[in-house]
Amino acid sequence: MNKFLILVVEDDPPVRNLIATTLKAHDYRYLTADTGEGAVMEAASHAPDVILLDLGLPDMDGVEVIRRVRGWSNVPIIVISARSEDADKIAALDAGADDYLTKPFSVDELLARLRVTQRRLALMGGDESASVYENGALRIDFAAGCAYLDGEELHLTAIEYKLLCLLARNTGKVLTHKFITQGVWGSSWDNDVASLRVYMATLRKKLEAAPGAPQYIQTHIGIGYRMIKVE
Repeated sequence: MNKFLILVVEDDPPVRNLIATTLKAHDYRYLTADTGEGAVMEAASHAPDVILLDLGLPDMDGVEVIRRVRGWSNVPIIVISARSEDADKIAALDAGADDYLTKPFSVDELLARLRVTQRRLALMGGDESASVYENGALRIDFAAGCAYLDGEELHLTAIEYKLLCLLARNTGKVLTHKFITQGVWGSSWDNDVASLRVYMATLRKKLEAAPGAPQYIQTHIGIGYRMIKVE
């Protein structure tokens, strides 16, 4: 039995049963809740490893559930919602969600998102203070303030290095433009987002062998960026 415990928050019985059946078939342990209040109580009582969260709950919006859970927990939250507008995705991600899957969804994609989350947690592994990060041919020595690709040092500007470190420390997680600009510049004005695109383009030229087919940094158009875990 997989040690991971997953909290499924979904008020639509057929969808909830589909997810539960899928998790059971792949040896995940799981709990279910069909309201926002129930989700918060289950999360507080059982400390799940991952939360799968619908946004359209009967008693409160799922974004409010994210905010409440984020008040005391960093548990990965994957939103599964019929809301497909960028504004909805950004609101959920800015509130603290780690990923967003739009209904109708593929069971295989859901399982893939869970594996990505598991790998990210394993990468953190309770050792968030680790001074060296490795991902494929990329290596970052946080203590020395240096990054290497295939053993060769990357010559990065201070902003490029901060961007790279922020993405690396959140490998597998979609980071919104707002999250990144606040983390790098301490603000989130329109010109900060414009600057982010410029710096991301220069970082990719130094990091990616083929920037048009990125291996490390994935763009989520209109939302933000994600550091890919290289197999």
